Amino acid sequence: MKFKKKISSLLICATLILGSVNLSFADGSKVVTLGANLKPAQKEQMLKYFGVNENEAVVLEVNNAEERKYLEGVASEAQLGKITISCSYVEPTNKGNGINVKTANLTWVTSSMIATTLSTAGIEDANVIVAAPFPVSGTGGLTGVMKAFEDATGKKLDEKKKELATEELVVTGDLGDEVGQEKATGVINDIKTEIIKNGTKDVAQIADTINNITNNYNITLSPEQQKLIEDMMLKISNQNYDYNKIKDTLSNVSDNISKDLQTMGESIKDSGLFSKIGDWFKNLFAKESTSNKELGILETTNDDLLGQNAKIDATDDKAIQLPDSDQVEGFFAKMWGWVTGLFDNNNSEPTSKENTSTENTTNVN
Repeated sequence: MKFKKKISSLLICATLILGSVNLSFADGSKVVTLGANLKPAQKEQMLKYFGVNENEAVVLEVNNAEERKYLEGVASEAQLGKITISCSYVEPTNKGNGINVKTANLTWVTSSMIATTLSTAGIEDANVIVAAPFPVSGTGGLTGVMKAFEDATGKKLDEKKKELATEELVVTGDLGDEVGQEKATGVINDIKTEIIKNGTKDVAQIADTINNITNNYNITLSPEQQKLIEDMMLKISNQNYDYNKIKDTLSNVSDNISKDLQTMGESIKDSGLFSKIGDWFKNLFAKESTSNKELGILETTNDDLLGQNAKIDATDDKAIQLPDSDQVEGFFAKMWGWVTGLFDNNNSEPTSKENTSTENTTNVN
């Protein structure tokens, strides 16, 4: 027993020493970042939301100075803010899994927006959650994700790509204020896809690509917006992106945007019948292809902790928690009672005005 105690003591000491020198963690580690300005109770709430035990996970803090490092110069002072609230949870995954994102309580940034900007940052395969205990814009969430990914993999992301990713997030969000988040994300994502896929570096060709994509989405850019996007895409074209490694993420974002717009009663222009047939087959096998994804941490969050009004968004529907079986059974029981009640009312004798009045008063209360 004494021998075992000595071994245990040595292991504890070794753990403390290793933890104090901040060594890089091996691939596959899960890392959490917490906003520096959260209260202790809020930090605990977010760890519970992520399903993380603080004593068994790598937990880092992100402050406003770190956010400003990448946002200053491209974001307004209002967007920069003075405090950091957004939290993130990052899990590097196997090659080919792509970038899968879930967000909670973000009002300005969407899951698709984060997914496509992370591909710009140089991330290829990871499961990512960005959340807050109450509604926030989410502009600083990207900083936390990049910091967590670097710590989890032990590999530094290219600084230029990190700056570009932040610039893209702000440009997309600002455009979204005018045309909607979905359209803005789709436009920037599709332009970037074409630029990287075709290796376009000529300014005139970049301008043509922008015009073609914005026409597809039926939006008109101002000269200032056009120049802003042209300059950003020129910077992206000069980076060494491997299209084959990020195409699944970019394609997934495009598909999600298309579905969202269809739900809203809008659509993206296509090239005609053959394009529609291709989309039909693509959607037919979409479930089979996405079922092979490793969503990992995205499926283990405790969404109830953030309240019923929390805005939950994800790049994959499977990451959005559905009601449990008891809730579903209760819902259908109520529906059945409502339907049978209609038939019972149709078959019963008409009630007096006095009874009707009483029933209405009861319903109001």
